[in-house]
Amino acid sequence: MVTTPLVRILGNEKMAELLQRVRTFTAFDPDNDPHGEHDFGSVEIDGREFFFKIDYYDTSMMGASDDPADPGKTSRVMTIMRADEY
Repeated sequence: MVTTPLVRILGNEKMAELLQRVRTFTAFDPDNDPHGEHDFGSVEIDGREFFFKIDYYDTSMMGASDDPADPGKTSRVMTIMRADEY
């Protein structure tokens, strides 16, 4: 998991709340999940929107995985950022 600077300054309590919201996110729909991969979402905390995105890299982390469903060929990285950092 990677977080951006504006996420890291939230403090422990808000960071825990954000991570819990990401862990329990289920509001996938055709707009935010057009391919049914459940790899992107957004949550709101204290009036601020946060995005999370999972990317699928090859095991060397140098490029995209040629088979994201195969954990032997894939390293997954979740990035969490404030929406205004995008």
